[in-house]
Amino acid sequence: MSVSAMETCEVTLAVRAETSPGEVIAVVGSCEALGSWSHEEAVILHHNDDDGCSWTTTVKVPKGVVSQYRYFKGFFLESKNAGGPCQVIVNMWETHHQLRTMSPTAAHLNIDDGQFGIHNEINCVDSGWLTCQTEIRLRLHYSKSPPVSITKKKFKKSRFRIKLTLEGIEEEDDDEDDLSLSSLHKMPTTLEISMISPNGYKSRHSQPECGYALEPSQWTEYCIHTMDPDNLELTFEFFEEDLSEHVVQGDVHPGHVGTACLLSSSFLESGKDIGRVTLPIMGRNARQTIGKVRVDYLVIRPIQGLQCDMSASYTKYWKKRSTVDVGHRGAGSTHAAKHHKIRENTIASFTSAAKHGAAYVEFDVHLSKDAVPIVYHDLTCCISTKKKNDKNLELIEVPVKDLTFDQLQLLKLAHVTAMKGSDHRDLLDDEDEIDEHQPFPSLSQIFQSVPENVGFNIELKWICQMKDGSWDGNMSSYFNMNTFLDIILSCVLQKAGKRRIVFSCFDPDVCTMVRHKQNKYPILFLTQGISDVYPELMDIRCQSTQIAISFAQSENILGISAHTEELLKHLEYIGDAQSKGLVVFSWGDDNNNHEIRRKLRQQGIDGLIYDSICEEQGEQPNIFQVEEQHSLQEVITEETLKSFTCSCYSIPCSTAPCVSSKPGPESTESDSGLSSS
Repeated sequence: MSVSAMETCEVTLAVRAETSPGEVIAVVGSCEALGSWSHEEAVILHHNDDDGCSWTTTVKVPKGVVSQYRYFKGFFLESKNAGGPCQVIVNMWETHHQLRTMSPTAAHLNIDDGQFGIHNEINCVDSGWLTCQTEIRLRLHYSKSPPVSITKKKFKKSRFRIKLTLEGIEEEDDDEDDLSLSSLHKMPTTLEISMISPNGYKSRHSQPECGYALEPSQWTEYCIHTMDPDNLELTFEFFEEDLSEHVVQGDVHPGHVGTACLLSSSFLESGKDIGRVTLPIMGRNARQTIGKVRVDYLVIRPIQGLQCDMSASYTKYWKKRSTVDVGHRGAGSTHAAKHHKIRENTIASFTSAAKHGAAYVEFDVHLSKDAVPIVYHDLTCCISTKKKNDKNLELIEVPVKDLTFDQLQLLKLAHVTAMKGSDHRDLLDDEDEIDEHQPFPSLSQIFQSVPENVGFNIELKWICQMKDGSWDGNMSSYFNMNTFLDIILSCVLQKAGKRRIVFSCFDPDVCTMVRHKQNKYPILFLTQGISDVYPELMDIRCQSTQIAISFAQSENILGISAHTEELLKHLEYIGDAQSKGLVVFSWGDDNNNHEIRRKLRQQGIDGLIYDSICEEQGEQPNIFQVEEQHSLQEVITEETLKSFTCSCYSIPCSTAPCVSSKPGPESTESDSGLSSS
């Protein structure tokens, strides 16, 4: 029976919520009348003027059919194209995993859903993602050197406070009485500030009149949301913190000494979404410079060519359970001290780890020259001109991004360490490799070939700059970050199905982009912390586990994946991060030691990434399969059990190890949005 021919019921929905000027409440759900989970097709509720917080609407939904739904706050803007759907901006939305439901059978039904964000007495909301608006980030920090350099002798010893203002962004309405949808619901350009340090963070709040002072250990970031990203005038105002010498009697801006102006159109003109500009600081009362300021910028644009639906969100979702095992590069790094014969980052490696109880497999994804998401660890590979049966090798190091997917499939390759010694084990393998052992599988192939009950911890590969100025892989330039992520995220959103996905990345800007470009999957910030093994990174957000925790909180991401080297010196970091609502994984060679893994498990760490998963465990189901088996066991009623001739019903231990299936204290969604089912 077609939807149009189905019998329907009228349902009146009511919810209470406070909104900002121009903001509305809307409902979206599983049936066509509620938009089929599309924010663009959502139904706007009507504001009750007699009760400022009450919103209602009446919809016709299929009779006797269970429909799921949720509410969100946002702006509905006129379409870019005549007759097209509204442009919808989701500011906040309900993210419960136990959805609101209706199954009306009467001709009319009234449903009072109480307070926005609260369902089954659980408050669970999240910020929206970029649908049609753009986010601009401006940063001031001491990663390389002080961001402000003063040349004017008068101010050489001054300490400044800085405030960012927006100019030329207000549009006047010609007809203030026009209450059309396009004029009533407008998204204002907004400006907020975050300050991140190892000691904590301040995030998403307005600036004081004279701004804030900069601190060497602090990352200061200004965040602008706008529908007009190429037409903003961004002005940094500089104020002297010590006013004793230069204050002017009756000055309306005491201590104001200069400005530095940046036009957002310069980002478009440069063709870059991430970069750095140096601006002159112009004195207040004369056409002269008093110094310069270095500003880093990041432009985050909506994902292109794909619309996220609102059926589910896991961006802050984690079920608290025993530590999950994550197979590093599948069954382990090929170049680890102890390694069995399966090549890393291949289908064979991932399926082997899956058979040995890995809850997740971890692997790196980047792009080939022709923009195919591929699985490989290093940014470069060593290719050989070796002929068959000729042991004389000539190795050439080539960036993976400079080779097409088809070219990568034809390579006989070696790890970059082969150029420094005689580690030619990759090259000396059999000439004809079967598909499962082939390096450089595409991400799509991995989704098709690895069992869906195994989660993917997808590390998004990006270049890193070291403190000494050098770059990972000797590459100081890479893909456009927006384009890079749009391609990979689109692949994952289209191919993942019901598979558990956790992204991770060492680059904090990639983490920020993934959080804001899509609404479904979580990301962990990978950090090496303070290390004797790896060189220090340039970005101060990457230089310690403590500031990584602050960054993860500030960006409201799932958590961190910390280097075990620093965790072992500060085991308290695990509990500290978890007390702040974060999930903690760990990685590193130390995790291949059984005793170290035991110690980390005792600390309650959420995930362990290690190489030796196939050596430590025999073939067995993973923790998700065990939980599913126990869930099936629990739904078998006592009457069904009695119908069996045997006296008990059990799952063979060879299929599912015996673990307690009693729900723990964290078996419901928490107020923080971290959920656990």
